[in-house]
Amino acid sequence: MHRALATVNLESIRHNLASLQGRLSPGTSLMAVVKADGYGHGAAEVARAAQEAGAAALGVATAGEAVSLRDAGIEGPLVVLGPLTGAGLEAAVHAGAEVTLWSEQFIRELVRVGRVMKHPIRVHIKVDTGMHRLGLYPRRLPGFLDAIDTEPEIELAGVMSHFATADEAGGVAGGEAGPEDSGQDGDFFHYQLKAFEEAIQPVILRTPGKITYHCANSAATIGFPQAHFDMVRCGIAVYGLSPFQADPFADGLRPALRLTSYVADVKRLTEGDSVGYGRSWIAPRNTHIAVIPIGYGDGFSRGLSSRGRVLIGGRPYPVVGRVSMDIITADLGGDGPAIRHGDEVVLIGRQGEEVILAEELAAALGTINYEITCNLSSRVERRYEG
Repeated sequence: MHRALATVNLESIRHNLASLQGRLSPGTSLMAVVKADGYGHGAAEVARAAQEAGAAALGVATAGEAVSLRDAGIEGPLVVLGPLTGAGLEAAVHAGAEVTLWSEQFIRELVRVGRVMKHPIRVHIKVDTGMHRLGLYPRRLPGFLDAIDTEPEIELAGVMSHFATADEAGGVAGGEAGPEDSGQDGDFFHYQLKAFEEAIQPVILRTPGKITYHCANSAATIGFPQAHFDMVRCGIAVYGLSPFQADPFADGLRPALRLTSYVADVKRLTEGDSVGYGRSWIAPRNTHIAVIPIGYGDGFSRGLSSRGRVLIGGRPYPVVGRVSMDIITADLGGDGPAIRHGDEVVLIGRQGEEVILAEELAAALGTINYEITCNLSSRVERRYEG
């Protein structure tokens, strides 16, 4: 028995890669994004499965993540998508990673490190098409190209951007959205797409056929084939989670992660008894509760107090009382006598005919499925199958 176990099915990861690749435009490759420890699933294990399924590159957010993948024996193209300090740049380059560029100041850092390393550093210029985070404005791109052309320490590998509303503009499960989108989110998506298409024209004229252009995330990969360009960057969909916060199965995805615990005790309560901190739940009738050794210290949010549900014996039971750091409780009603110490409890995933999706927990918390899996803590043991 494991008090908190996340079982990751790597065959589901490979299935999701195949499903996504089946949507790609001819000549488009796929980058699997494995930042944040593979969205809580385990970066190295997911990276291997993604490469086995044909991922052309891997994406991370930090230098430390790049180093960890190399230390785990992961080879192949690797791109650091986030900002880097001087020390971080050196670590990323030592790890053989390509890096993201958008500022003149970082050009100087690249030149300095490139001279020390005695080889060019491959970069992807990030263009800000409207998200207003990292990236240079499109009007500055021609001058930026002039600046790096004079620096032999810098090798241009790609030009990229990032969509702000692809998951909302294309938020119809099954990828039904497209050019006919209407409304503010659809309009903004197409505004960004046009801005990127226009921005890369001078690059195409200067370096025909040599540069990789990419801006599609999981949502755009599923919903907008016109945004595929040379490569797509898929994160959330790789793990079988819906980029639209909907039913992942409707888009041909299989959730890879199953979170389980066990019944540590079954207690009989009489009407009026309370459970947990603050007496926030008082039994409205005689009942039984299951005591389950998992809590917000493991990543099962306190916000699910008296709101979430669990599966035991293939049946759903409501979480009652406060979620504490290490314990939750579930109301078993009249089923209490049939449930035993050691019975498996499913918090995310399938048991029998019932399933709890990360999207369900996200909706209950008013957040997104990314946060549900990323919040699983290090004391949740990871096990891999498939």
